[in-house]
Amino acid sequence: MNLALTVLEITAPVFLLASAGFVWVKLGFEFRTQFVTRLAMTLAVPCLIFTALMNTSLDKGALGTFVLAALAGHAVMAAAGEILCRFSGLERRTYLAPFIFGNTGNLGIPLAMFAFGEAGLGYAVVMLAVSAILSFTYGIYLVAGHSAGSKAIREPMVWATLLGALFLWQDWHTPRFLTNALELTGQMAVPLMLITLGTAVARLTPGETGKAVALSLVKFLVSAAAGWGLAAAFGLDPAASGVLILQLATPVAVTSYLLAEKFEADSSAVAGLVVVSTLMSALLLPLLLSQVLEI
Repeated sequence: MNLALTVLEITAPVFLLASAGFVWVKLGFEFRTQFVTRLAMTLAVPCLIFTALMNTSLDKGALGTFVLAALAGHAVMAAAGEILCRFSGLERRTYLAPFIFGNTGNLGIPLAMFAFGEAGLGYAVVMLAVSAILSFTYGIYLVAGHSAGSKAIREPMVWATLLGALFLWQDWHTPRFLTNALELTGQMAVPLMLITLGTAVARLTPGETGKAVALSLVKFLVSAAAGWGLAAAFGLDPAASGVLILQLATPVAVTSYLLAEKFEADSSAVAGLVVVSTLMSALLLPLLLSQVLEI
């Protein structure tokens, strides 16, 4: 009973805020997704990443090990996705990127933060940075057939990660007045990401629901198993293990739909995966969290 209550306390704020965005759109209220997304990804999230890394009390070696585990997690998902596409006949450029990349930002960061506190936030922003860099390079290559490494370099949260890592390595800190301003700005990130997630799901139309349900379930099972295995293989501590497992198991990222739309893959199929996997995560992630908390 206590464990169930703990899981509810962790997951309820995440899905309530996402539901607020969903209801907002369904009521016909205006929500300028492009503006809010740009505000979050250009200002709020980079501030959150930088301050989380600068202020973290996590061991530098532990963070380095976590980066390797995160890279390995994406590699495992890529290999599993390649096998799935080859033997099921699914179009690689449509389905592989959504299979690899989860919603480590909008959903993963809040969930990790509520579940594991400051330590969870520190690991979660590292996972987001790894996922974002891979998404803007390898992910675009999968969908468009060409690399876009220059786009990753232009992303503010990539620079925030590098700068935060430098401050962490050197044990530097910004002046208190600046730190307060950066932390206050970063506090916008979590509610903005969750509400935007809800509005995005509300505006997408699922297609081929049966296939989307099957693929979403396969993605969840493979990613959760990969997370458990890699956490043990790399000897991660409980917080790092929990974040790795949860982040890998997050539903299909909305950015996968945006890439499919931009580069003319089957965007309607990806939209269905985003919607269905996100709705399924409301049931699956709490179940997974209940197991993770017992590590």
